[in-house]
Amino acid sequence: MEKKKIIGIIGPGSGAADEDFEAAFEIGKLAAENNFYVLTGGRAAGVMEAAMKGAKSAGGITIGILPSEDGSDQSEYVDIPIKTGMGSARNNINVLTADIVVGIGMGPGTASEIALAIKAQKKVLLINQRDDVIEFFRSFNRDKLFILSNTEELADHLDDH
Repeated sequence: MEKKKIIGIIGPGSGAADEDFEAAFEIGKLAAENNFYVLTGGRAAGVMEAAMKGAKSAGGITIGILPSEDGSDQSEYVDIPIKTGMGSARNNINVLTADIVVGIGMGPGTASEIALAIKAQKKVLLINQRDDVIEFFRSFNRDKLFILSNTEELADHLDDH
């Protein structure tokens, strides 16, 4: 039996743009339809919430790596909550647990997770990113960093995982 893969979907909790919410929902849904578990930071906010909502709309299973000890910030769409009490230090857990990482939009936490994913030699897909952000991350790794023009391109990157 083939091992089910985990896709980490990261992005701003607060300050996410409308197109980030839409992309996160669609990518969460597509990932679930392609038999991936969907992992996020687990909070009831921004890209995390939208990605898990998309996954659940397709019958997927979600994992939330929560910053708190008590889960008070947990999204209703988390199936498997992991309460770390680690705050932003949980970002490394998010990245190391995922087989592939998708960055939607940008904020300080998202930037740290993308950098950690590049350092861990993970395949990283970026969507809804400014050109300067793309060039910054490309300066670290061009081999495993891919830019998506739209959510439908995600499927092209899931086959080899």
